Amino acid sequence: MSYYSDAPRDELETLGWYHYDLSRHATEALLLSNGTDGSYLLRNSNEGPGCFALSVRAKNSVKHFHVTRKDNGYVFGFNEFTTLHDFVNHFANQPLLGSDTGTLIVLKCPYPWRVEEPSIYESVRVHTAIQTGRTENDLVPNAPSLGTKEGYLVKQGAIVKNWKQRWFTLNRYELKYFKDKMGEEPIRTLDLRACSAVQFDYTQDRVNCFCLVFPERTFFLCAKTGVEADEWIKILRWKLSQTLKGR
Repeated sequence: MSYYSDAPRDELETLGWYHYDLSRHATEALLLSNGTDGSYLLRNSNEGPGCFALSVRAKNSVKHFHVTRKDNGYVFGFNEFTTLHDFVNHFANQPLLGSDTGTLIVLKCPYPWRVEEPSIYESVRVHTAIQTGRTENDLVPNAPSLGTKEGYLVKQGAIVKNWKQRWFTLNRYELKYFKDKMGEEPIRTLDLRACSAVQFDYTQDRVNCFCLVFPERTFFLCAKTGVEADEWIKILRWKLSQTLKGR
């Protein structure tokens, strides 16, 4: 297959794993439901022309990385590729990525844009209205954002105020923490719809701390870096803003 074309966008269209304007939400739903650990795809970013996102499934979350077009080449991570051909060959060698969370991800296989599917449809046997008098204004689309994130955080205990490292996963409105990354069952699941605030915390004798305020308890967490703490706070605050819209 040739990866060369006169127009950059036409060039990308030769990639079987370029998903055009697939949204972040749809990407996470797709990779979590049908991908495997290490599945990835390239899509347009909402940050403007020449900006793309490489979305990668990492166990129970999907991580997103910047890819930018520079002249006729591509910039990804610490590497700059002069042609799309070089860019694609890089992925053929299954590169290893390390994020701010300390998570290492092997890019194993691209998720194809076209997936073979059967042309089989159900026949309608019953079709009747359950209610009457409703109009199109009563049709309210509703789907919780996936907004996934995962990584190690240090958590303060509830009774004994010691600090222990735990593996956290965020999906929809649930923040779960496990003993470690390999844990199958969470120690606890926090429903963010009951959380009233997420903010930096400076009361602890630690750096990069933030807290989640619940009616029955305030949870104190610390990240490895200030950047990572800021990312957790931003996505958790965004989750809270979504819950308020749904009330």
